[in-house]
Amino acid sequence: MSHQLISRSPDLKRLRDEGYDIKVQSGYLLVNDVPYVNSNKEVKRGVLVSTLTLAGNVTDRPDKHVMYFAGDHPCNQDGSEIRQIKHGSGRTNLGDITVDHSFSAKPTTGYYEDYYAKVTTYVAILSGRAQVIEPEATAKTFPVVEPGIEESVFNYIDTASIRAEITVLTKKLELGKIAIVGLGGTGSYVLDLVSKTPVKEIHIFDKDYFLQHNAFRSPGAPSVDELKEKPQKVAYFSKQYGRMHRGIIAYPDNIDESNVDRLNRMDFVFLCLEGEAKKRIVLKLREAKIPFVDVGMGLYMVDSALAGVLRVTTSSPAHPENEGRIPFSAGNGQNEYDKNIQVAELNALNAALAVIKWKKLFGFYLDLECEHHSTYTIDGNVLTNEDKP
Repeated sequence: MSHQLISRSPDLKRLRDEGYDIKVQSGYLLVNDVPYVNSNKEVKRGVLVSTLTLAGNVTDRPDKHVMYFAGDHPCNQDGSEIRQIKHGSGRTNLGDITVDHSFSAKPTTGYYEDYYAKVTTYVAILSGRAQVIEPEATAKTFPVVEPGIEESVFNYIDTASIRAEITVLTKKLELGKIAIVGLGGTGSYVLDLVSKTPVKEIHIFDKDYFLQHNAFRSPGAPSVDELKEKPQKVAYFSKQYGRMHRGIIAYPDNIDESNVDRLNRMDFVFLCLEGEAKKRIVLKLREAKIPFVDVGMGLYMVDSALAGVLRVTTSSPAHPENEGRIPFSAGNGQNEYDKNIQVAELNALNAALAVIKWKKLFGFYLDLECEHHSTYTIDGNVLTNEDKP
């Protein structure tokens, strides 16, 4: 993706063509081998780092005028710090990139027109001092450009994490394989949220078809032509989210006793289904010590209005799910949700609570209570936490 992005973006391509050693890493633009002067009046080489603003797979106008730097603090030729651009100092991790300083050289217009202007401005400030000591010092090193190996699970770079400066946190979610069992209303929203994380593989299981009523309780907006095709759910959703995430693997089957071993290879499982088959799945996951979250909702009518409870039950090797928390039957027919009533916002909320708990388990969110069973009651807007270690 780094090479494609550089080739497609005129400003980055111009930098590379002029001999700058640039690459895109973890969603940042790196400019290597930038000469500068240290406090001992020696010419050293450092790395300039910039956030990237993208429109699809090409660069857009830079959103920030600040740049980061890996190396000693750049100095004037007499060894004094270049104070005109001083912004901040201290080792900072930007994903798998470590920087030591940040600089601010704001143009008179308030913004840089493109990354060529931004990079060459900072390079000139740093290398200009170095060239007083070593006239041949230049950032135009014309490195050999080798074919890149695509490692990202996304079809385009995750600039949201970069803009929020949470790249280090996001890396905690780089799991190998997770499964979503059931792509009904809640399961499809789980997929929507998880597909925006760097999980390498997302395995989805459901044998049902995506029909018109499903469109009103799932994320997105299918066209009439798509509904007429009556695709299987896994085919429909893998196509939709495959536009963003490369690692979605679809199984047009339900998980039952005959194939539950497919979950043995997973690092985490979301259970978004009802019925007796769930019992065998839960037992298998407990036996294999695979962490999972089970979701569910029960709705009923009260004075011509809906009431009910959403549930998120978690099981982890350190704290297995308590017996009796997860129902293994589809109910007695009194659940209004069984009538395909359209409650997409409840599906979305149930999914969001489940995904938040998953992220807590892996350290993305702070978890002070470590609850493993939560319920949300609609009529009183009450969220309760139980089953704490």
